Amino acid sequence: MDPTPIDKSAPIFVAGHRGLVGSAVIRKLKYLGYTNLLLRTHSELDLTIQSAVDDFFAAHKPYYVILAAAKVGGIYANNTYPADFITVNLQIQTNVITSAFKHNTKKLLFLGSSCIYPKFAPQPIPENALLTGPLEPTNEWYAIAKISGIKMCQAFRLQHSFEAISAMPTNLYGPNDNFHPDNSHVLPALLRRFHEAKVNNVAEVVVWGSGKPLREFLHVDDLADAVVFLMENYSGLEHVNVGSGKEVSIKELAELVKDVVEYKGEIVWDSSKPDGTPRKLMDNSKLAALGWEAKITLKDGLQDTYKWYMENVVNQQ
Repeated sequence: MDPTPIDKSAPIFVAGHRGLVGSAVIRKLKYLGYTNLLLRTHSELDLTIQSAVDDFFAAHKPYYVILAAAKVGGIYANNTYPADFITVNLQIQTNVITSAFKHNTKKLLFLGSSCIYPKFAPQPIPENALLTGPLEPTNEWYAIAKISGIKMCQAFRLQHSFEAISAMPTNLYGPNDNFHPDNSHVLPALLRRFHEAKVNNVAEVVVWGSGKPLREFLHVDDLADAVVFLMENYSGLEHVNVGSGKEVSIKELAELVKDVVEYKGEIVWDSSKPDGTPRKLMDNSKLAALGWEAKITLKDGLQDTYKWYMENVVNQQ
């Protein structure tokens, strides 16, 4: 399709604007000169309450909607609160998508996650791997909700010709990431651990597993760039993968983090601990064919994220 530039003065509702993804989308839109951003905190607008969401849409009539709001968490949280993960995410999606359609939103983009794919999907994972096998049990509640969001966008497109599209990003990192010592993802967890080891003059950092598993990481500012690109350049039934297309072993990642943090001690691999999935990479060819590719290298992205961590986490403690 031909590009359809977004009207920079039209009202844009970014749901979840304080999170990792939403905050990056806001930075990107402001940088590009968008002037009419509709932002509401959770206390101002609870997206799980249908009447509140409908009243908001009736009053403000968002022209564009970027749905980045979600209840997210690691394995422990998903296992402990499965009812919350499936219910809250289904409520948010259902309320926002139905109100957007009802109040004549021109276009909506729904953001999911790579966890929608089967546990043993082919690698790299193509979009058509969706619903071809069982999910990873540890986060199936969240994944089922996100799959429902994709299907809802498709259903509204098929039945009502509503311009709703879906994007599925790979593992994300960057400013506003979660650096909690117990429930953060591998990249921010490594940044924090190497930083604390440096500050405390610890001789070695022990990392679980062999370091051999391959992972893909995308800086959240690249995702925000892809979100705007898709809003302008994509209209289709199928969801679109958003990845960097670059694989890195956990060993290479740990060494890169060590370098960025300037930690001088040793890395010790505890091979008695599990490795997890050997390889997880998104097939990014669909988005590449549309003309988009990631621009931020992993090293540059790590330096940017470490700087943010120092300024916003360490210096606030």
